[in-house]
Amino acid sequence: MGAFWFVELGVLILFLQAFKPGSSESTCLPGFNSEIYIFKVERNHLQSGRRLGKVVFDDCTSRTSFLFHSEDSHFKVDGDGTLKLERGLTLHNGHKEVYVSTQSKGKKITVPVRVLHEARHGHHHNHHEMTTQPKPGASLSLPVLNFPKSSGGLKRRKRDWVIPPINFPENDRGPFPKIMVQIRSNNDKEVKIQYSITGTGADLPPVGIFTVDKNSGNLYVTEPLDREKKDKYILLAHAVAVGAGIAEDPMEIIVKVIDMNDNKPVFTQDPFMGTVPEASKPGDEVMQVTATDADEEGSANSDVRYTILSQEPPLPSPNMFVINPVTGGIRVNAPGLDREKIPKYTLAIQAADMEGNGLTSFGKAIITLTDSNDNAPQFVTPSYTVSVPENKVDALVVKMPVTDGDEPHSSAWATTYKIVDGDPQGLFNVSTGPSKLEGIITTAKPLDFEKNNKYTLLVTVQNEVPFTISMPTSTATVVVNVEDVNEAPVFTPVEKIIRKPEDLPVDSDLVLYTATDPDTARNQKVTYKIRNDNAGWLSINKDTGLIKVKSLMDRESTFVQDNKYSVIVLGIDNDEIPATGTGTLIIELEDVNDNAPTIDESVIRVCNKESSPQLLSVTDKDGAGFTAPYTVQLQGSSHSNWTARMNDTKTGIILTLKTMLDSGDYTVVLRVSDNQGLHHDSTIQASVCDCKGADVQCSDKAVAGFGISSILGILGAVLLLLLLSLLLLMFLRKRGGEKKEPLLQEDDVRDNIYYYDEEGGGEDDQDFDLSVLHRGLDNRPDVFRNDIAPTMARPEYRPRPANPADIGNFIDDNLKAADNDPTAPPYDSLLVFDYEGGGSEAGSLSSLNSSSSGDDQDYDLLQEWGPRFKKLSDMYGGGED
Repeated sequence: MGAFWFVELGVLILFLQAFKPGSSESTCLPGFNSEIYIFKVERNHLQSGRRLGKVVFDDCTSRTSFLFHSEDSHFKVDGDGTLKLERGLTLHNGHKEVYVSTQSKGKKITVPVRVLHEARHGHHHNHHEMTTQPKPGASLSLPVLNFPKSSGGLKRRKRDWVIPPINFPENDRGPFPKIMVQIRSNNDKEVKIQYSITGTGADLPPVGIFTVDKNSGNLYVTEPLDREKKDKYILLAHAVAVGAGIAEDPMEIIVKVIDMNDNKPVFTQDPFMGTVPEASKPGDEVMQVTATDADEEGSANSDVRYTILSQEPPLPSPNMFVINPVTGGIRVNAPGLDREKIPKYTLAIQAADMEGNGLTSFGKAIITLTDSNDNAPQFVTPSYTVSVPENKVDALVVKMPVTDGDEPHSSAWATTYKIVDGDPQGLFNVSTGPSKLEGIITTAKPLDFEKNNKYTLLVTVQNEVPFTISMPTSTATVVVNVEDVNEAPVFTPVEKIIRKPEDLPVDSDLVLYTATDPDTARNQKVTYKIRNDNAGWLSINKDTGLIKVKSLMDRESTFVQDNKYSVIVLGIDNDEIPATGTGTLIIELEDVNDNAPTIDESVIRVCNKESSPQLLSVTDKDGAGFTAPYTVQLQGSSHSNWTARMNDTKTGIILTLKTMLDSGDYTVVLRVSDNQGLHHDSTIQASVCDCKGADVQCSDKAVAGFGISSILGILGAVLLLLLLSLLLLMFLRKRGGEKKEPLLQEDDVRDNIYYYDEEGGGEDDQDFDLSVLHRGLDNRPDVFRNDIAPTMARPEYRPRPANPADIGNFIDDNLKAADNDPTAPPYDSLLVFDYEGGGSEAGSLSSLNSSSSGDDQDYDLLQEWGPRFKKLSDMYGGGED
């Protein structure tokens, strides 16, 4: 161990001797004992008061205490050079660099100090790196590097033995080759030693940069070095004893190229583009400019400082912006930015290394001002007076244009509106128009003139984003006058439900259903009508609204759905332009026993031997309380051949043939009664076939017998009709041979044109009332046939239905009513005539004479023309009588 420490101490003494000034020729230069100080710490977060290390300064005197200064307020340097933390610090990137300076002989001398997080940057053997670069005017002895002495022959030296690197400046001007250091073996006194080097820059590319004198061990550099290309070289020095082989283990030599300030800063972009809101305050960050320097990082050669050289335009002041000389951050320096006046600034920027005192480069930073909401929108017109009709929703009230001086189509320019007073009920809505510079007020709810006929609204306008400075808010006053309109009467309730029995007598009072007119100031009268009374059951008093039964109601009618019959009641006021309100009357009809049960089947077929029972279905239109259980009774002679009884559920009839009958058709009359005793006689046409059991098959004989007789009867009638027609024609031909004047004049119709559509105007046709012309049996005049004495009351006819699907039932029901109507036309046909008045002042056509004399006519011929001409024959063919 003692030998190793001796070797290490010897090498260190030799190394230090290389920097010791000569005895008489050397001059002392004040400075720090290291070009850079590196202090390692074990964590990123450092507390105030922490001692980091010590810098050493020599002013060529015996002073040991100096006045040091740190440019970073986090650090404090004591007089003895001790570096401490003035306040807490966090190493965000794992390191922090600060410059420490002091004054000596009127000059400021600065040294960089780097604080490194050891865990981040790894372990370093040396805190300080020694340089062989001489100070100007100093005389230095040649440094000597001795091979480490090995113990016990060629043994490996200790791992912690480190040979200090050889520092050589880049861009040295020579002359070359230039000696750097001498390599010596500890055995050079005993034997002759020859030296050689290997490694990059020696025998490896780039070859020949370093050479060694094999006898003296002097190490030379043959050309200028460039740190930016390669910052260090690692060589192996070899010492060989002539004739005895290897004298020393290879020694590693590190040549570190010392940086010189040969690269000026370069801006990372040019120009730099940045933006800043026009409402920014002094101190607000704008942008950052950066420049890089290819020189050694962390040294003064790459320490770039920034400066703003000029500002264009120089308004409102020439120093609107300031730049951080270390970081390049540009901030607002003075108030007064206004995009509407100056939208853009151009700054000329300088970057200089050596803390701003070295090489320089120039660039530009263009700063664009963005719009801020510093202009409040203003209403073009501060007050409006408008009129709006009542009862309208989304009705346009007013459009209110505004102006804004901010950048168009930006959030600071677009507007929003609010009604702040005069609308507590939320009757109005205000929105922004498509142009973004217009407020539109509409009605959100119907206005009521009778409640309030005037509203005064206070409206404010703002931008979509808040104001950046304090500004007054523009307001507008809107006076809304509500216009009175004729409102429709209102039924209370709008849908009225009543419950009545279906057999309510005609002219019975149903309900009083009235409406009120909202226009109280107009004092209008309401009249009533019924609309959509499809069944025609109801009538209403037009003045009072009292609804009565006009014709009998029927719960089983097709107009009734779910026992409910609905009609629309109209309430009409008497304004110049009447308004109509509607109400719905729903009548829930209570069922009464007004429909007797009926049998669905009308025709059955059974065998006459061992006949199977026939199940007949029973239907009752009434509700459940007036239907089953049913009872059945055979009527007339049906008792002798048939039996009838109800099934177990009392809803169906079991009809059985009890005696064997001949094949043929028989009529069975059944009386079916409901649970209230209301009954109906139903006739069943039973076809009895000659068969047995349930397999009903009528024989061809029976069917043919009935069919042939029917067919023969029809054929006989047809033949008889043809025979009579033939005889009539023969008789007419025979009579035609006699020379008598025909009843009608024989005109050649081929040459005559007759007009039948010109009937002229009678005495009563010149002034007539079209209202008497109408269709329908229910509105015809009460004229009875004088040839039939009325024996029954006039029946009720159903009005024409609104639903086309019910037209069939309408025709059937009205045909049945016409059959029992004493005023209906003859022949059981439903004829509808238009009433044309009660007579004419013109005389009868029978008083007019024919164009020919009546004595010349042979009216006896009419008697031969059949029954259709009998009346005419009696009138004219009876001679003088």
